Amino acid sequence: MRAMLRSLASLVAVGAALACATNPVTGRQEVILMSPARESAEGKQAAAQVEKEIGLLRDPALTAYVSKIGDRMAKLSPRKDTAYRFAIADMPEPNAFALPGGWVYVSRGLLAYANDEDELAGVIGHEIGHVAARHAAQRETRSMGVGLLSVLGTIAAGIAGGAQAASMVSQLGQVAGASLIASYSRDQERQADEIGQQLEAAAGWDPDALADFLVTLDREGQVREGKQRQPSFLDSHPMPGERAVVARARAPELARGAEPRIAKGRTAYLQRIEGILVGPDPREGVFEDGRFLHPGLGFAIEFPDGWQTQNQKSSVGALSTQRDAMILLEPQGQGGTPRDAAQRWAESNRVDVVRSGALQIGGWQAYRVLAQAQSQQGALAADAYFVAHPSGMFRITGITSAQRYDDWAPTFQRVAGSFRDITDAERSRARPLRLRLVTARAGETLFDLGRRSGNAWKPNLTAVVNGIDQAAPLAAGQLVKVAVRE
Repeated sequence: MRAMLRSLASLVAVGAALACATNPVTGRQEVILMSPARESAEGKQAAAQVEKEIGLLRDPALTAYVSKIGDRMAKLSPRKDTAYRFAIADMPEPNAFALPGGWVYVSRGLLAYANDEDELAGVIGHEIGHVAARHAAQRETRSMGVGLLSVLGTIAAGIAGGAQAASMVSQLGQVAGASLIASYSRDQERQADEIGQQLEAAAGWDPDALADFLVTLDREGQVREGKQRQPSFLDSHPMPGERAVVARARAPELARGAEPRIAKGRTAYLQRIEGILVGPDPREGVFEDGRFLHPGLGFAIEFPDGWQTQNQKSSVGALSTQRDAMILLEPQGQGGTPRDAAQRWAESNRVDVVRSGALQIGGWQAYRVLAQAQSQQGALAADAYFVAHPSGMFRITGITSAQRYDDWAPTFQRVAGSFRDITDAERSRARPLRLRLVTARAGETLFDLGRRSGNAWKPNLTAVVNGIDQAAPLAAGQLVKVAVRE
């Protein structure tokens, strides 16, 4: 027994030694369960998923520009065991994120919202800060033992379609336990702000620009939600306005390096991003509230009002406001009749078919299967409609618990029945929006400039994107970003 206890104590000591690591930012010893090698491996795997599910902007010149900004700050990073990589995510929202192992992304939407190179550098520096401080590894360590029990998460691994549905669930948000593990904690976000400003200043950019961009994010949130949203206890990030105040106060204390900007001034930066796609890419389909339009494939479908929607490259989905039902639209990718597709799906997912039968949807041949499957949370119901559309076979699946199926069945049937041809008017509305630069006339308002240029953004959003006051008259020669449907 004593020998066993000594062996166990030795194993515990070895494990503790292996788990302790020096944080490259703070210099303090931390318990970290993810090794740098595993960080790199998991980051590489996640980067492949980002490219597949979100996509990257295929603009070599713009990507090289972003990488040049990132590389300059990465050389100054306190973490030296990581090879940083930079890319532009094909996302319309103003967003940025970092993966373990040094993969850093800014979205095309963020490029459009930034007003000069200094703002962009501040965001990239912030994401380098997450990597440098090993925040992803810290997050994993703190999440050990926390169970994320989600009915929809269980469905994702079963009858909803495997990896595609799992990705959809992660985007739409999980239920019980999801708030316990944030992508990054409030303290981590604040620390990344501090590191990012330090790197930005040392590399020659203005660290005060991060505060400017955080103000833009705060204003964008107000426009999007119609009012200033109050912080809640479950917010994973500090509010942008709060972070802007702290960043503004910190900036004057930071010494700037001597290297010049790559794009010298706001005009030079805006010229680099002119023509970039803003908003959803119509080639991937677009939402008009709950209506999803796909001009390339030639169909439209109506999801329920108020449901949370998500459009990914491999699937489109909607989650009920109570988060107890989900509807997915996915291509089936194989030939044959709708009945053949239904049989393949039922067999591959090992579901129990309750009833099935042929019907027509939108004038096309279709087949319906009502199935059940067991999960840890109990029986689940899947109402699947297979439609032989001219552009390919599609499956529309409504999913909920077996107990709630009777409540949701009419909604599932209504959504599936709304699948139809896109109209000419809808196709016209689904044309792409591109960022263009318009030179203002003396005393012109944003409303006047928008009407003259065909700006699809409302004046309040135009003011946010340009970092200006909506009510202030424009100066002669002032460059204004607008979104033009082309």
